[in-house]
Amino acid sequence: MFSISDRVKSLGFALRGLGFVLRTQHNAWVHLAVAVVVVAAGVALGLSAADWRWIVLAIALVWIAEIVNTAFEHLCDVVQPEFHVSVKAAKDVAAGAVLVAAVAAAILGAMVFAPYALALT
Repeated sequence: MFSISDRVKSLGFALRGLGFVLRTQHNAWVHLAVAVVVVAAGVALGLSAADWRWIVLAIALVWIAEIVNTAFEHLCDVVQPEFHVSVKAAKDVAAGAVLVAAVAAAILGAMVFAPYALALT
């Protein structure tokens, strides 16, 4: 049954999860810093609404990948606290997904910002 109080609790759980990511993942701080710089550059350059859609998508893609990677790593550490080659491989693959997302976001950002940068010259 739908309940406003249950939705508020769910929001609290989600915010706690994001807090966990920010407290425990150094790369999340890097993603946050880059996102702040990109948003500031977008504001300074006056990105169009269409370009903002791509920037928001790129930032979200990286954050989603980082959050899922953190959840996966944490679960692996609980299920298999001792080193195991298969767990290491799985964690490496999850980290690779974050790398793919970050590279894709960087390429997308370059494609969006290039015309604005060229207009400045």
